[in-house]
Amino acid sequence: MTIQWFPGHMAKARREITEKLKLIDVVFELVDARVPLASRNPMIDEITAGKPRLLLLNKADMADPEVTKLWSDYFEQKGLPVLVINSKTGQGINRIETKAKELVKEKFDKMRAKGIVKPRAVRALILGIPNVGKSTLINRMAGKNIAVTGDKPGVTKKQQWIKVGTALELLDTPGILWPKFEDPSIGLKLAVTGAIKETLLDFSEIVLFALKYFKVHYPARLQDRYNLESIPEDPIVLFDEIGKKRGCLMSGGYIDYEKTAEIVLRDIRSEKLGRLSYERPKDFIQ
Repeated sequence: MTIQWFPGHMAKARREITEKLKLIDVVFELVDARVPLASRNPMIDEITAGKPRLLLLNKADMADPEVTKLWSDYFEQKGLPVLVINSKTGQGINRIETKAKELVKEKFDKMRAKGIVKPRAVRALILGIPNVGKSTLINRMAGKNIAVTGDKPGVTKKQQWIKVGTALELLDTPGILWPKFEDPSIGLKLAVTGAIKETLLDFSEIVLFALKYFKVHYPARLQDRYNLESIPEDPIVLFDEIGKKRGCLMSGGYIDYEKTAEIVLRDIRSEKLGRLSYERPKDFIQ
């Protein structure tokens, strides 16, 4: 799966973010809890160097909770503060402001020492790849619909400052995605979670990737959902079996792979297979 995608508004956003950094106290990096590494933008480390950062594992309600706990521990051990959140329900949201204040305490203490009795609100920059839930999070924190939301990537087109009470101001930005997926599995992970526009996708390739992963990590869920007696070793055979079970047959008895893939992908995204994570820390520890 080869995807090279770097729309002009994303390149512009990178320049604007770099310009705004001098105004920022802390960076909120929003990632998808199901694919915490695949949904991290490598450019963010470079762009925000030197700024305190809080990693927000969003969409935690859709991720495998045991795996999310492993990821939280993994990042904390690397010195990156983490909060597990769900921007739709509000889970963990009330802890963000408190955590932000902790991260900027040293800076604000220095401001007070210089005679600034009442420092201004904490200014936070919120970053993340498209469709990771930034606008939903902002609206939840602000308590009203300020940021435009949508269930497809690329909804936010420009930067905007948003007040969250009196103690916090957020700078929303368009989602930034890197110009090239060096590792093909990154594109597939993002595709299965809905972070990439579907017009760019081959559903069969995405679902085949997912089935290979589920065969190893969630075999019982596959058996239960598709009424399979066993999980075939060959993922193509597994694909065929699901197609037969779901009646996705063409004339001559051939499997309709496109229809089968659409069914499986719909099952995944509607959580018919339960809460799923598509990468684990142990896969990245040398």
